[in-house]
Parts: sequence; C-alpha cells; structure tokens
Amino acid sequence: MPAAQAVEVYPGASPTNWIGPDGKAKYRWDAIRKVTGQKNFAFDFRALDLEGWPASSGYAFMLKATDAEHVFTGIDLSMLPADLQPDRVLLQGDLAGSGIQAPSSMGKGFYGEHLLLPVGETAPLLGHPVAMLFYRDFDRFEAAKRMLRFETGTVKYGDFTGPRPPANYGAARFVRIGGETPQSPPVFAPFQDGAIKGGFHGNEVVWPPFDPDPALFVPDVIKRKRGSGFEDALHAAEADPTVKERAMDAAAVIADEIAQARANPDKLVLERHGFSQSIDPCAMEPDNCTAWYDADTATLHILTATQSPAGVASAAAEMLKDNRQVPVKRIVLLTGSTVGYGSKDYSVFPYYAIAACLYSGGMPVRMANDRYEQFQLGMKRHSIDMDVTISVDRQTGKFETLKGVYTCNGGGRENLSVAVSHVCARGAQSVYYFPKSDLATMAMATSAVEAGSMRGFGALQSMTVTEVMVDEIADTLGLDPIELRRRNALRTGDQNTQGGVQAGDPRIVEILDRAAAHPLWINRDQAKADFDAANPGKRYGVGFAQVQTVYGSSGDPGILVLEFDAAGTLSMRHCVQEIGTGATTAQQVMVWQALGKAPDNVSFGVTDFPELPLHTAWADQALQDKYAQHDPYWVPAIVPDMSSSSSVYYTGFATRQAARFLLEYALWPAARAIWSEGAGGGPISTFDVQFSDLRVSPEGLGGGGMAPIPFEQLARKAHDMGLVTGVALHTFSRWEWARAEFDIPGVGVRTLAVDALALRYGEGAPTALKQRMSVAGYDFIKRTRALYPPVKRSSAGPTTYTSAAYIMELNVNTFTGEVDVMRHHALMDSGTMIVPQLVSGQLQGGAAMGIGHALMEELPLYGDGPGDGTWNFNRYVLPRAADVAVWTQTAEFLPPLSETSPPKGMAELGMIPIVAATSNAIAHAIGKRFYEFPVSTEKIRKALE
Repeated sequence: MPAAQAVEVYPGASPTNWIGPDGKAKYRWDAIRKVTGQKNFAFDFRALDLEGWPASSGYAFMLKATDAEHVFTGIDLSMLPADLQPDRVLLQGDLAGSGIQAPSSMGKGFYGEHLLLPVGETAPLLGHPVAMLFYRDFDRFEAAKRMLRFETGTVKYGDFTGPRPPANYGAARFVRIGGETPQSPPVFAPFQDGAIKGGFHGNEVVWPPFDPDPALFVPDVIKRKRGSGFEDALHAAEADPTVKERAMDAAAVIADEIAQARANPDKLVLERHGFSQSIDPCAMEPDNCTAWYDADTATLHILTATQSPAGVASAAAEMLKDNRQVPVKRIVLLTGSTVGYGSKDYSVFPYYAIAACLYSGGMPVRMANDRYEQFQLGMKRHSIDMDVTISVDRQTGKFETLKGVYTCNGGGRENLSVAVSHVCARGAQSVYYFPKSDLATMAMATSAVEAGSMRGFGALQSMTVTEVMVDEIADTLGLDPIELRRRNALRTGDQNTQGGVQAGDPRIVEILDRAAAHPLWINRDQAKADFDAANPGKRYGVGFAQVQTVYGSSGDPGILVLEFDAAGTLSMRHCVQEIGTGATTAQQVMVWQALGKAPDNVSFGVTDFPELPLHTAWADQALQDKYAQHDPYWVPAIVPDMSSSSSVYYTGFATRQAARFLLEYALWPAARAIWSEGAGGGPISTFDVQFSDLRVSPEGLGGGGMAPIPFEQLARKAHDMGLVTGVALHTFSRWEWARAEFDIPGVGVRTLAVDALALRYGEGAPTALKQRMSVAGYDFIKRTRALYPPVKRSSAGPTTYTSAAYIMELNVNTFTGEVDVMRHHALMDSGTMIVPQLVSGQLQGGAAMGIGHALMEELPLYGDGPGDGTWNFNRYVLPRAADVAVWTQTAEFLPPLSETSPPKGMAELGMIPIVAATSNAIAHAIGKRFYEFPVSTEKIRKALE
C-alpha cells in the first residue's frame, strides 16, 4: 500500500506566552488563534494556504438520495443552465471502473458497500450520496449548489422496493453470575469465560444453540478499536464450544430468579421501557476535506478535519492501493484542530474528496458541508430502545439482578454501531454492583442516517435509564434516593458486569456522601413547598443522578519525541490531535510539570515517527508472545485515535514517561554535576540529595535544599556531558501498561513502562555513542524483553473510570409543560487536574449538551428526518444560555487521593449524569416519571392531562 503519514498543521511559530512562569496555563495554547480568527481549523484552510500546493483549487458537492424505498435510476441536471453545468460528474460506475471503493480497513461495510449509490440499486440509507459534481471555479460551484439544494427532481427513482438496508450489524449477550461476595471469583463472567454472539431471522434476534437454518444470519465479529474488549469476549466463546451453553444456562438461571422474585412479596421487580433519541452532535466545524493529487511525485495530499488521523491515512492507503485511475505511492495527511464529539471519529466524509481529486486534472478539490449537508450526511448519536428489569430485596434495598435488552439503531452504514451497542451494555450497571446480570445488545441496520461515535458512546443511553429506575425504586421502597445508591454502590475491588475490577478507589460513596450533604438536596422538600405555594401553576423539583464512565478503549497507545538543543530550546512532536478538549495544551503543561519548561516548538497530530520504526499486526496470545520475544519493532498498536477521553491519562502517560526520562537521565545528572562543582565537592556534598527530592519551580530545577538551576543551563550542561538530550518512546495499555527491558548506554538495564525507546545524545557524547544514532538521528534501543498484558485482559472491559454526579434544580410550568432549569451542581472525581480550567470547560459544555438531550434535541429517524436534506438549526432546537442555568451552575471536584494520583479522563462523562438528574427532578416536581427522551413540553402536558 502507499506509505502514509499525518501531522496537524499550524501556521507560524509556536506561542510560549500562554503559560506562566509557575507552569499554570493562562489560557489555551491555541486560544489567540481561535479568538482572533486565525487559520486553525481544517475548514479555514485553502490550497493557497498550504506550502507546496497549487494556488487555486476546484470545488465539489454531492447529490444525495432522499428516497430509500425506490430504485435509483440516475440524475437529471437539465435545470442547471449551460454555464452552471459541472466540469465533471462522478457516479459509482466511474469509481468502480477505476478500482476505487469504500475503504474496508475497518471491515467490509464499516463505511458502507459503495461510496456512491450504483444506478439500479435502492439507497441503503437516507442521504446516501449518488453523485459528485466538480467545478473548477467557486462562483459557478456555489450558484449550482444553491440552485440544486432543495430540488427534488434532480435524483431520479424507479420501481418501489421498500427499504433495503444492509444486514443487521451484530447481536451480543453478556451474562454474569457472581460469587459469594462482590470480590469472589464469579460463577460465570465474560472476562473469565466469554460472551454470546447472536444471529438474526430478519430483525428478530436468535441466541444459541443455532438450529440448522439457511435463513439464519450470524454476523461476523470484527475487532474494532473501540469496544474491542467485548469482541474479545465473543471470540473467547467461539474458541470454546462449551461457553455458549454455559452462558445460556446462566441466563436461564437469571430469568428464573426474576420470575420467582415477581411472585415473592419480599422482592421488588421493576420493569421499564426506555428510549433515547437520535441527535446531531452540532459540532462547530462541519465535515470538510481538501485533497490534491500531485502527479509529479505520485503523492496524495489531504487536509481534513478528523479525530483519527492515523485511521484516515491508513484507510485512504487501503482505499487506493488497487485504483487504476492514478498511481499513488505516498499519502501526506494534514489535519487542523477540530471539534467532533465523536462525529469525526471514522467519518466517511474525507474519502469523497479523496476520490474526487483523482479526477480533477491535477487541481486540489475542496469539499465542505454546509449545515443542511451536515445534518443530512453527518453521523448521529444512536437512538436506542431499552427494556430493563431490576430486582431488589425490599428489606435490605440491595440490588439482585439486572437484565436488559438494548436495541441500537445504527442506520444504513455500520460504522461503530457494534462497539456502541457493547458499550451500552457495559454502561448499564452505572455505579452499582449487581450480583447477577444478563445484558443483550443488538446493532440494527435501518434506512436511517448513519450513527456512530458520539459523546457518551452508548453508555449515556443505558445509564440514564438505570438511574431513573433507581430513583423510582427508592420512591417505591420509601428510601432516600442517595441512601439507596449508597447501599448498592461499587466499592474498591468489586467486579463489573464483565467480571473485571476497576483500577484504584472508585470514590463513588464519597461523592454520594457529599451530594447528600449539599443544601440543594437537604432542603429540597421544604424548598418545593415554599416555591409551589409562591408560584401557582409551577412545580419545583430537585433530582439527583450519579454515573461513572470509562476512559480509554482497551488498546491505547501513545507515541512522541521530546528533545532539547544546547541552547535550551525544547521541541516536541506528538501524536495527540486537538479535538476541542485542550489536549494540546494539557500535554505541554505535563512537560512543564516534569521539566520546569514548556516546549518552544511543537507538532501535533503526528503519525510518522522515523525515530521509532515500528510496525503492527493483529496478534492472539501466541502471536503476541512471539512478537514480544523476537521482534523489538512490533507493537500492538502504533498511534491512538482521539476518543474515549483517553488523552489526559493514556496519551498523557507517554508524555509523562518521556518528560520523566529526560528529568532522570539528563537534567538530574546535569544538575548534580553543577551542584558538585567547586571546592569540597560543591554545595551538594553535605546534603543527601536524591532523585526523589527534585522539584521544579519558576526558577528552575531544585529541591533537597539546593539552589534551582534554569532549564537552559541544565541543557547546556547535559549536552557538554554527552547525556541523553532527546527521547522518542511508545507506550501501550490494555487495562495494564506494557513494560519492556532496555540496556541503555551509560545507564544500564532498566525496565520501563514503555515498549519502544530511542535516544539522542548530547554534543559531548563520545564518537561510539554518536555512531549509534543511525535511525533518523536517534539510537533505537532494541528491547531485550517485553511484557505485554494478556490479550484476554481486554475481555474484562475497562478498568479506568471516572465518577460524577449532578443535583438538578428546576421548575415545571403545568400549563405549558415548559421546564425552567434554575440551578445545577456537579460533583466529580477527576483525579489530579492538569489544567483545571479545561476540566471546568468540559463540564460546562457537557452540562449544556446533557440538558439539550434531556429536554429538547431530537431528530426523526426516517422520511421526515435529516436524510431529506431540509434540516438546519431553524428546525433543530439547541439549548441556549437561558436554558442551562449558565450563571448559577456550580461544581466541586474531589481532591486527589494523594499527590501521585494520576489525572482521569472526563470529557465524555461531563454530559451523562445530568440527563437522568433532569428527568428525576421533573418527577419530583410533578410526580410523573419519564423514560423516553427528550422530555418535551408535549410529553409533560400529556402526562398532566
């Protein structure tokens, strides 16, 4: 395949005035660019802004199918006058004739069967592109696009076929029967034993054992980068024929216990149906891509907005490896900052511009969605139907079983629907221990618009229903809702529904205790009485919900280069891609915290690290053991995607390892040498200064009673001494960090939490050491031994969680059904915060998104939904500042357990608990419970009739 690499593009030198001398960020590293309107997002760049690109470019847009029940017969452009006819029209036949198909690197069907709908077929989903129209100048392009925007006669249809979505994407079932205690070995669990893969009779799911039946369709289990732990559990069941039988027996035990509980007056069995709607991410930046094929060098250049640069680069290479249109030997991907909330995680959009540029005659081609197109083609949050049962012991209030069926509508393009359905099952337990659980998920194919990786990733939907049910159970049992949660909360060492144990102290009870003591909660009943009496027609309510969600994706790598020259200029090339969370800011603050200096020069979104010539290939346990022992260039995954709130801990782990390495093997020996200069062994000779005594300050590196030394002076000394002055390293976690042994020149054998390492030595290094720097100017040190987490480790599901809760205060107008959000208070355990302002920003934005999901945002799924191309913000209601209590919201964060507590990912979590807290507050206000979202004014009015 063509060689592919990527980097995030920024114009001009890296700013350094964003961080204070104390290492605290004054504002985001990229803030000035953003607020002054400089080029920052991929959407802002044109070909003439990019070095080496032609100064002018062409433009293309797509025609899309707004009918998914009739055969597509072709397009009619006769309404366009002659001067607005496109310079080139591309249909699927053109692409197929050139050997260009939708990428299949993530599995066949992941991006759909075809990029463009073939003539003679029915669209598998509404909004499916049928043609691309290319123009060599902007004015004609824009005029034609506006003329055709709402034209219904341009795309022609023939015979009626009814909906023709692809085959359903997957069905899985995760069953667990616990041991005597939450810490005891389980009787059966996905981590320990395996999970169940289902099949389909049409849209009806069928569980093993499967009778011989040619009509039965059992989807393949394809390993994805997200949710892969569940897929590992399914593969384990395929390897052991007894697993399915034992799993189904365990499910039968749970069903029997629920049936018995229904007949037992000492038990409470609550069964509810829930629904979570389809919504649009509404990211500030719509999907966009500019691509240019340089025939002179056979290089494809791409500039796009994406959360997964490595994914786009590798998929483009796979997509074009057999194309017969032009030879492609090399791919260079540029990315800008973006805001995606998951909508740009494995989006199909860039591949349209990539395909179009191969037919443009050498001109760059820009494709960029306007808002109508973004609603029509952009990925949505999955709508999910949920049927959930919880059984409880009435006397103790302890939960006994959780049984759920979660049906995810994936639309007509698979994308990450299977992974989302699995994460939906994982999230269902929320913050509680259930001795027994049976969680079934279905990822269904329909003619709806594609759904994919959106913030919350399935867990938002399932946890919300669980949290509303817990409140109803508390009400039924006459218990305080927080007290019921306390009795069932996960404690340290308790197993999750997969049989895994989360890392560290979950601190769930600590958050519950804080919430229970908050004035909003303590005074809620008196406040309701006072408010209702003073406001006829309005009803006051306070609601609570607490959840936890994972950060990381069961296969998280990190990779970077950190180096300094003799003048003390610090440079960093990093894999992290900015997607709005402030990751590029946080990574640099981490460097300051270790070295007392932020980088002077940075590159982000990098996928090509020649200093670390690594390769990867899928590996089961046997292959992993072989690679670990014999191939120092192999790693399980090279570059991460920006997803799963993984940047601060998982990607940041690599940053912290690199900075600490330079601290220990460059700055520390340089400082020791400086402090040892002079008579009598220098000022350090009397004190017993150890590495653990070192501290950074605005004045430099000090500690142990020694005078701080500025970074620039240490850098000069490190170069003079020939110490390590640059480090390139790679890390990998599968809910446990990979470790490897390296024989480091001048240091000796060290076991590090990295699996690939390369070093650069200072100017004063001996010739023999400098001669070792033969790999892109670095000394690639082959590991002598590697210890990778067992492959089975993924099957347990995540172990790194963040917990958060919300107390919501609101009132309901009983005449109009309108909800007025008055105040909300967040509680979160975010570990050690790297940049507290970024955490606050994520939480505030998440609260607004959660309130929007709870009360107003919704998209119809089919014919009158966004696939018809007429949706925009005039029809789609987003919350405004007045809707989210922007001036009265508050938050508190648990202090870290110690100064060595790591940071925790929290960006996805920030929006989840407020959804259920809003529903629970409405129930407190008007005595009506809502399990179907959004809780609209119409639903409230109907409930009050």
